[in-house]
Amino acid sequence: MAQIKIYGIKEALNPIKEHLSDVIHSAVVDAFHYPPDKRFHRFFPMNQEDFIFAHDRSEAYTIIEISVFEGRTTEAKKHLIQLLFQRINDLGIAPQDLEITIFETPKQNWGIRGVPGDELQLNYKVNI
Repeated sequence: MAQIKIYGIKEALNPIKEHLSDVIHSAVVDAFHYPPDKRFHRFFPMNQEDFIFAHDRSEAYTIIEISVFEGRTTEAKKHLIQLLFQRINDLGIAPQDLEITIFETPKQNWGIRGVPGDELQLNYKVNI
C-alpha cells in the first residue's frame, strides 16, 4: 500500500498535477513492483504565503511524502528516490527543488477495506 501526498505552490503545481502523478506512479511501480492499477495520490496546491521554504529553492519547490507498509529494503527505497529525482527533473523540477520522505508503518497500523492491513490479502509483495 502506498499513499502519496504532493505539496507545492499552486501556480507551479496545478499545471503539472496529472503528469506528475503519472511520473510518481511509474517510479513506485518500477522500484516497489507495485501494481499499476493501485494509485492513491493527493495534491496540496498551496498559496505562496502558506508554503514557507528556504531562499535557495525556486517557485517549483515540491515536497513528496510517501506512506507505505514497512518491509521494503533500503535498496528498494533508494531506488525509488533515485527514480523520482531523475524522472521529475524531466518535468522541470530540479533536484534542488524536490524533497522526498518515505514513512513506513507496520501493516497492522493501517485500516483498509474493513480490516487491519496485516489481515489484508495483497496481490503484490511488500518485502522486496
